[in-house]
Amino acid sequence: MRPVFVQFRCAPGRTYDVADAIYDREVVSELYSTSGEYDLLAKVYIPEEADVGHWLNENLFGIDGIVRTLTTMTFKAF
Repeated sequence: MRPVFVQFRCAPGRTYDVADAIYDREVVSELYSTSGEYDLLAKVYIPEEADVGHWLNENLFGIDGIVRTLTTMTFKAF
């Protein structure tokens, strides 16, 4: 499994709705509310054989209320 971090910017007043929808899909290992440019930060484990963009698009990015995302790929743990 490959860990990937995804930040979500939500439409005003929709952060809790988006967070609930993300948890309902049962695909994130951790989900945090954050300050700054983005509202939520998720840690996701994606199967090694899966295409990351396609997997995220199918499992998370269709949630209503998401305005923008920022995906950070990981390569090696130290």
